[in-house]
Amino acid sequence: MAGGFLFTAGFGPQDPVTGAVPEGVGPQTAQVLRNVAAVLAEPGLSMRDVVKVTAHLQHLKRDFSAYDAAYREFFEEPCPVRTTVGSDLMDILVEIDVVALLPHPDPDPDPSAAAVVR
Repeated sequence: MAGGFLFTAGFGPQDPVTGAVPEGVGPQTAQVLRNVAAVLAEPGLSMRDVVKVTAHLQHLKRDFSAYDAAYREFFEEPCPVRTTVGSDLMDILVEIDVVALLPHPDPDPDPSAAAVVR
């Protein structure tokens, strides 16, 4: 958290309990976004608080449509700003990181206290 925002590292599609990875980009996208939502819930945030999404797809052209359909199930209009790029991922099809707006930013943030949430 820094400057009134929560920044995450990239999330993969692994189930946090079993470590299983779903088959296909749609199910993997849904699992990634469930993982993101669970971390956002820890400080009392939700997907509505997300203002920026960066998504990496192993096969951008092939999988964008299925990824986008799953993605839209998790966000309401207006959707957050989104960048989607093709990337060489390690045995997964999608990875996503987000930036979320904290409800009450610290008026005097201490830059040395910034942390990355995974």
